[in-house]
Amino acid sequence: MPDIPFSCPEGPPERADKVLATAFHGSSRAQIQRAMEAGRIRREDGSGLAPKSRLFPGDRLLVDLSHPQVKPLRPVPIPLKILFEDPDLLVVDKAAGMVVHPGDGTREDTLVHALLHHCGGEVCPVGAPDRPGIVHRLDKDTSGVMVVAKSERAHRSLVDQFSERKPGKVYLALVAGHPKKKKGEIALPIGRHPKVRVKMAVAEKGGKPAHTDWELLTRFREGFALVECSIRTGRTHQIRVHMSSLNHPLAGDATYGYKPSKNDGFSFPRVMLHAKNLRILHPATEEELSFEAPLPKDYEVVLDGLNPL
Repeated sequence: MPDIPFSCPEGPPERADKVLATAFHGSSRAQIQRAMEAGRIRREDGSGLAPKSRLFPGDRLLVDLSHPQVKPLRPVPIPLKILFEDPDLLVVDKAAGMVVHPGDGTREDTLVHALLHHCGGEVCPVGAPDRPGIVHRLDKDTSGVMVVAKSERAHRSLVDQFSERKPGKVYLALVAGHPKKKKGEIALPIGRHPKVRVKMAVAEKGGKPAHTDWELLTRFREGFALVECSIRTGRTHQIRVHMSSLNHPLAGDATYGYKPSKNDGFSFPRVMLHAKNLRILHPATEEELSFEAPLPKDYEVVLDGLNPL
């Protein structure tokens, strides 16, 4: 990609990486910082630029945000919990702490690295090299059911199913506080946080429709509650954002408002969210399939340490 001339817009002086992240929406600040370090973002006179350099209105830059050539990923023998497998599908119980696919700052320990080893090349090439067979995601901290496409017909079918909101997705969430109602629904649009790019937020203007149904399962004496959430849409961080909007952030979720200091000092090993059940149609037979992942040990330990009311 040739250098793109860029002139800084009107406004107060700001950090270079922040100015460029705002101007080039498809690039993260981390990507922009790496491009600066590689000399692919510089001033018009050829001098270098640091992420924290102040830019003023009218400053002129040369910007190259093309992606370096990606090397094929290396299969890595990482153990997987397989719930189901046939020539079209692979359903796994993803462990908490595992990133789904490579990205900024990840290592060779993602689900995709494990899939490449387990499948021995028999994984759908659509989405390669970084996301072969990936049709949906779970956050790093979220454990539970995920489906992967092994064939191209499975990839097409699953992408269509998710885009048409056909799959049933049920999660278990441990939240701070006691909901006043036994069940409810949240239909608030979600979009990128206006100031913190790694966060999402309820966005009445410009957000995408998002719908979460929730039901109270158990209240605990320590001031927490176990809630079952069924999502009709699949927005990034949807349950975390929606439950926080009710002033019931997920236990351990500092990003969306959980603070140990406001909850008698209780800290948690991760965001306490588990993908319990996934229902899909088989891409070849159209038979409805239902998969369930049991609570992982760390989640059980947390619940065992609380006292139901």
